[in-house]
Amino acid sequence: MEINRFTIRVYGIMLNQNQEVLLVHEKMPQLSFTKFPGGGLEFGEGTRECLKREFLEETGLEVEIMDHAYTTDFFQASAFKNSDQLMAIYYWVEPKSDLNQLSFEEKEIVINGKTETLRFFWVPVVDFDWKQLTFPIDQFVARNLFDNKQL
Repeated sequence: MEINRFTIRVYGIMLNQNQEVLLVHEKMPQLSFTKFPGGGLEFGEGTRECLKREFLEETGLEVEIMDHAYTTDFFQASAFKNSDQLMAIYYWVEPKSDLNQLSFEEKEIVINGKTETLRFFWVPVVDFDWKQLTFPIDQFVARNLFDNKQL
């Protein structure tokens, strides 16, 4: 299939005071996956605004965007539409809201008319394994951060 469009996704890497990294397991009608929190860039917004919006929508948390962690520098087709080339941007984020507001119960949200189920969870950095993540770019980022002892 011919690639004819870009999809831009923005993700946040958050650590808590216990040195745990926040992940989310999402279930959609056609796919189930585990990833860093974040989502798709919308027209008219910047990457940082996108990530703040995504965190607020999905977790209820306000976040402060810290340092840039990584931007995709290799070709990756989208897992959702193989005619799209995926570009993913990762930032380190810190909570501005109380982390006790974060729910670890499954919750349903509607995105573009489709219902998704989300469940957030913390993984201790010492137990973190990049294979817990579903998507190749997330795995690449996690391997590099872990290998460089940034996590």
